[in-house]
Amino acid sequence: MLKTEASKKTILLLIVIISIILNLYTFALAYPETFAVDSGCCGMQILAKDFSAYYTGAWRLFHDPVNVYTQGYVNDGEYYISPQPESFKYLPSFLIFVSPLLVLNYQEALIVFDIIQFLLLPVMAFLVYRLLKERSIVTIAAVIIIAILQPSPTPHWGLSVSYFWQWGEGQDKVLNTALLLLSFYLGKIRRPILSGVVLALGAFDPRFFLLALPLFAVYNKLDLKKSGLSLIASLAAFNSPLLIDGIGAGFLQMVVLRGAETPLYYYALIPFLTLGSLIVLNAKEIYILFRALLSRVVAYSRTIGMRV
Repeated sequence: MLKTEASKKTILLLIVIISIILNLYTFALAYPETFAVDSGCCGMQILAKDFSAYYTGAWRLFHDPVNVYTQGYVNDGEYYISPQPESFKYLPSFLIFVSPLLVLNYQEALIVFDIIQFLLLPVMAFLVYRLLKERSIVTIAAVIIIAILQPSPTPHWGLSVSYFWQWGEGQDKVLNTALLLLSFYLGKIRRPILSGVVLALGAFDPRFFLLALPLFAVYNKLDLKKSGLSLIASLAAFNSPLLIDGIGAGFLQMVVLRGAETPLYYYALIPFLTLGSLIVLNAKEIYILFRALLSRVVAYSRTIGMRV
């Protein structure tokens, strides 16, 4: 049994190392794209890289908060990014991660942001392994490869379209995925308060936050009340800038006018397919938990009705 487990870990470690090396090749091909001024992978309008939205949003949070969600360049002393920055479309909690990079210029900050996320790849692989430790080696290997490589070779975009544009645009999807996986892992090892805090940090993109909620509930099923309260309190604390005059209104205006239009670009497949894989593997547990919670709600409603 011990030899079998050791062999399993060795094979998985080799798969992780090979996947990271292949991703590094894609990273190297995407590096020149970080300097390019173009329409990106899928757009029609020529704009700066997606990271420009984060960098500009972080600067405005401290110097011109009313314009955090304003589209385009604002002549308020902010760092000029040619031809104009992308629009910031996340919850303000995300700016916690970008703000320290303001000590660097825009291009340096983008590269450092990419490098930090690249270093998260082995962490993501470890978290997937811990979450699926009881599963077969084929299942664990498949989800690890989905999370840290997503192989899709193309002539100009390396070995992974998702990761080429993740690196080329200075996107945040590796950070996003790593935080969600960490939240699930903390729930599994019975750290519900920390699990709620980390999920709140990873909730800056509401699309993947909503997709993560069933898994969050399953991995925290023994401490659902604690983790849920921690999540709600942390969301309120991390997004308190929404209470600043102008930021909340700007966020709502952004959601109505631009936020709902955001499609699933290639790099969005990193969290989407990773979470989707885990949801499929935990479908039975999610269904059982949903039925149990629904039964409680129905029973509570009936109790309230009888009292009335």
